[in-house]
Amino acid sequence: MTLPPKPAARPDNVSLRQYVRLFRKDILSAQPARLYRAWMAEFRTPFFRSYLLNQPDLLKTVLKDRPDDFPKSSRISEGLRPLLGNSVFLTNGETWKRQRRIIDPAFEGGRLRDTFAAMWAASEAAVRRLQAHEGRVVEIEEETSHAAADVIFRTLFSIPIEHDIASQVFDQFRAYQRSQPILNLAAFVPLPRWFPRFFRRETKATAAAIRGLIRQLTEERMAAIRAGTAPDDLATKIMTTRDPQTGDRFDSAEMVDQVAIFFLAGHETSASALAWALYLVAANPDWQEKIASEAADLQEDFGAVSRLKISRDVFREALRLYPPVPMMVRQSTCPERFRDRDIAPGAQMVLSPWHLHRHERLWENPDAFDPARWGTENGKQCAREAYMPFSAGPRVCTGAGFAMVEGPLILSMIVKHFRITPQGPPPVPVAYLTVRSRDGIRLRLERR
Repeated sequence: MTLPPKPAARPDNVSLRQYVRLFRKDILSAQPARLYRAWMAEFRTPFFRSYLLNQPDLLKTVLKDRPDDFPKSSRISEGLRPLLGNSVFLTNGETWKRQRRIIDPAFEGGRLRDTFAAMWAASEAAVRRLQAHEGRVVEIEEETSHAAADVIFRTLFSIPIEHDIASQVFDQFRAYQRSQPILNLAAFVPLPRWFPRFFRRETKATAAAIRGLIRQLTEERMAAIRAGTAPDDLATKIMTTRDPQTGDRFDSAEMVDQVAIFFLAGHETSASALAWALYLVAANPDWQEKIASEAADLQEDFGAVSRLKISRDVFREALRLYPPVPMMVRQSTCPERFRDRDIAPGAQMVLSPWHLHRHERLWENPDAFDPARWGTENGKQCAREAYMPFSAGPRVCTGAGFAMVEGPLILSMIVKHFRITPQGPPPVPVAYLTVRSRDGIRLRLERR
């Protein structure tokens, strides 16, 4: 069996200077192979301590049992602040809780049914775009980015990707995506406030352009809400929801921050997962044919989503092997003792879906593509204890259910219409804003 692509690990012992250089190049290949077996690993420098946690009960402590004692690291905002401002992805404490109280109702179960028609329309549009490439080799990450952005604009603002402002946001985001990693070195290395952050000029310019376009969309929607002409979509729902404790709503500036993270979390992560899912079925034609057979009678019916069992398991396996957000960072706020080690307040707790999902002491055959694993006892246990593509606990991604409808649906629609084969050398996973291929993913599409 040919295993899916996995970046080579670095040697165990490297200098701090070497590690910084490797980290800036790619955080996945900058880590040693022992992290795929370690329950906990400590990274020491003269200036700080970081701890990577893979042990399920420690993850449960940090994410579920005592999340307030382990807030999101303030350093995580260092790389993303230009785009995301004060969004729910970056905040902590009472500010974060208030934001979630306003946002969460828009993503409750009933809203998934309401957004299904928009997802279906975006899926059909994706198939039409791919038909223009029939018989040719396509760079599929570009296509899945287009499709995922279309879903976001249709569900959030009731506009297709072809809308002028939506198209401009998408174009700017493509430039931003490879210029700024989701974790930069400041997430691990404490820097004083006066120390320059060295954002690329392009990163700052594209972030400003994206936020300007989002501001235009939100201001137009605010005006439509006041006029009583706004459509009943996610943006309207979020903008009109009051905090049940304070009665406050998001103002225009706050809404720009939130829309920016909706676009990042809902577009960038879905595009990454869908591209890898398509590559995996291209490389495993037996699973591709199972999806095609399952999708043969797929119709525009929300109830059909529950019948896409094979597609869902394939998509879950793509999220396991290539989690879009490969690492998350929390910060200890009080003295801790984990695995007989004393952890001081302020230490960085690194939670790595990338290593956890491939952990050799938890998963059976962890590096293999095997969607059937989700029906095994090992797969079921790991799904509960060692699987967190959307994080876990109170900070679990509010759009997780949304993604698990969108991903299998678009995957099924594409495989229903096309037979897909991989072209060129295997893609090399690297971490940009999400886990992407270093040189793209090339597939040949033939109409069924």
